[in-house]
Amino acid sequence: MADVNLLTDGGRFFEGPRWRDDRWWVSDFYRHAIYTVTMDGLVEKVADVPQQPSGLGWLPDDSLLYVSMVDQKVMRRTPDGKVSEYADLSGHATGHVNDLVVANDGNVWVGNFGFDLMEGADLEPAKLVRIAPDGQLSVAAEDLYFPNGMVITPDQKTLVVGETFGNRMTAFTIADDGELYDRRDWAEFGPRPSPGPRADMLKQLSIGPDGCGMDAEGQIWIADAFNQRCIRVAEGGEITDEIPAPDGLGVFACMLGDTDGRTLLMCCAPDSSAKRRKQAEEAALYTARVSVPHAGNP
Repeated sequence: MADVNLLTDGGRFFEGPRWRDDRWWVSDFYRHAIYTVTMDGLVEKVADVPQQPSGLGWLPDDSLLYVSMVDQKVMRRTPDGKVSEYADLSGHATGHVNDLVVANDGNVWVGNFGFDLMEGADLEPAKLVRIAPDGQLSVAAEDLYFPNGMVITPDQKTLVVGETFGNRMTAFTIADDGELYDRRDWAEFGPRPSPGPRADMLKQLSIGPDGCGMDAEGQIWIADAFNQRCIRVAEGGEITDEIPAPDGLGVFACMLGDTDGRTLLMCCAPDSSAKRRKQAEEAALYTARVSVPHAGNP
C-alpha cells in the first residue's frame, strides 16, 4: 500500500488537479480561486473565479482554460494574464458546468451536472459539449449520468468520460473532425441505474467516478467519490490498485504528475456538501507515489 502524505491543507473543496510547469494546479470551489502548489507545498493564487472554478486545461497557445461553474462558462487566461470569456454553455448545460479536458489540437469537451445536485433534485442525464478550436459549440454526446472527470488517450483517438451517477466509465472514439462516435462502456461497475427518485437511484450505485488521470499502461486512476479512495482501473473494469483517503476524508479528484509523472495527487475533503464546504477550510491535498507514470490528457 502506497504511503499517503499531506501536501497542503486549509482548502474548502479542491478539484480539477493538473500538473504543469513543475507544479500542481487546482481549483478551490468555495474560495473561488485557482491555485498552484509546488511539490514543497508552496501555494500561490493564480486567478479569482467569482462564479466557482472547476476543470482546467491548456490550449495549444498555452492559454489556460477554466470552468466558471455557476454561470456555465469556460474562461480563457492568456499567458500574459488577460482573462476573457471563451464559451458560454448556458444553452446546453442543465446544471453547473464541471470538468473539462483539452485535446492536443485544441478541441475541448466539457461536462455538467445535469440537475441541481446541491439542492437535492432528482438525477437527470446531461449533455457533453464540445468547443471546437474555432470556438463553435456542439453537443458531443447525450444521456450521460453526471459526466465528470475525463481523459484522452495518448494517441488522441479515444475520450473516456466518468459518469459519476452511472456506475461506469464511457468511451468514445474521436474522429479526425472532433466528432465522437462508437460509444461503449470502458469500465462498468454495476448496472446503469433505472431512472426515478434520487434516493432510489443512489441505492443502485457502487462506484462514483470523479476526477481521473491515465497512466502509461492505459489504466486510469479514478477518485471514487462514494468510497473514500482512489482506484486504478483497467479497461473492462478490473480494479488493479487502491489507495484509501486518510481517515475521515473522501477523495473527489486525482491526477498523476511530478517530474517523473509518478506522483498521484488526491483532492480530499470530509464530504462534497456545498453548505458545509463553504463554511470550513477542511480540504487538503495528499500525494502518493505509484509505479506507472502519467500519460495522455489532461
